[in-house]
Amino acid sequence: MKRISTYMPNDDYQYRMRLQEWKMGDLNAKIGEQTRVKELRDDPLAAAHSTRFQSKITRLSRFSDNIENVQSNHRIAEGYITSANDIVLRIRELAIQGANDTYSKEDKAYMAEEVDQLLNELVAISNAENGSGDTIFAGDKNDGLAFRADKGMIPGVSGTRITSVEYIGTVNKQVAEVSENSYINVDFPGNRVFWAEQQQIFSAVDSSNYSVLEDSSILIDGEQIALNAGDNIHAIISKINRADVAVKAQMDPVTNSIILKTTTPHQIWMEDAGEGSVLKDIGLVSSQAGSPPANIDRDARVAGGSLFDMVIKLRDDLYSGNTIDIGGMALKGIDMAHTNMLSELSRLGAEDQRLQTTYERIAYEIPNIQQMNSNAVDLDFAEAITELKMMEMTQQATLQTAAKVLQPTLLDYMR
Repeated sequence: MKRISTYMPNDDYQYRMRLQEWKMGDLNAKIGEQTRVKELRDDPLAAAHSTRFQSKITRLSRFSDNIENVQSNHRIAEGYITSANDIVLRIRELAIQGANDTYSKEDKAYMAEEVDQLLNELVAISNAENGSGDTIFAGDKNDGLAFRADKGMIPGVSGTRITSVEYIGTVNKQVAEVSENSYINVDFPGNRVFWAEQQQIFSAVDSSNYSVLEDSSILIDGEQIALNAGDNIHAIISKINRADVAVKAQMDPVTNSIILKTTTPHQIWMEDAGEGSVLKDIGLVSSQAGSPPANIDRDARVAGGSLFDMVIKLRDDLYSGNTIDIGGMALKGIDMAHTNMLSELSRLGAEDQRLQTTYERIAYEIPNIQQMNSNAVDLDFAEAITELKMMEMTQQATLQTAAKVLQPTLLDYMR
């Protein structure tokens, strides 16, 4: 059958009903998602604000996670450093006892045995790992040892003993972002934590007439220092002294050679960057050696040792019964190592306080921004439910009216 009357009333009715159903479905979806901005076109301005708020919340959450991770690693490192410091204090007690001539050589040998065992424990602590299995005191070297202990024979002592301990980690800086454009160091290079004296390196090369041949750069403690063609030794010294490293350079007035000295107890880490040869030319780095710290020129003189050097010297002096050195250089070195460890613990405490303050601020800031985001896009349930009920009533009334107005009759059809 085919209608012979107009389709317009029915089409208009169908369109209005479909539109009403779409609005009801859209409102139901918003109620289900608990937001009044389901699509950008619903409220472009509120959507833009919400995007910024959510981005800020995500960044703050990441900072909070970073802080928790850093604090966890700091506490693990602090525990190991504290244990090492306790061992150093015990070694110091033995050094004071050994410096007393009331003890016989045999007694001092017993003390040396205890010092040797404590030395082994210090090496074990220096190679400790965190909960993730990463070596704590190896810089950014995540696997492997931070220190390598070599063993050998000691005159008058049976069996092998540790005769030297070498740092084989890195000095590359690791940082974590804990706030907007705010970073904190998260590395614990062992050649800083387990060091005793300020290191000095004396070159044996007269550099008074030296000048850099071409633009190049050098690396001091991981910090890149740019040099320009024509820079003389005084310009090189000036640039090293202006760099953000705990190393200062000076000219030896007698030999006209360069001297590097640390301002805090740690091992100097230096190398030429790229194809440069400045450090080789001025006699600090060997032309044949590989990676630092084993690349110092063999003619250069090095002073300043690690905690392990001090403990090894004390042990050997106790074995030999050298009372003067026990109470002199050995005890002095142990005291310097103890002071350096206290400085590391103090730095950790200060950083932890900073992290805790930042964490508390972020914990307060996140709910505030979440509330701002809620105000921008969240749905008013009372208003939404009222509107939905009005739509349902309107739809019901429309259906009832349409049923009366658009009743089909036989006049609407013909065969």
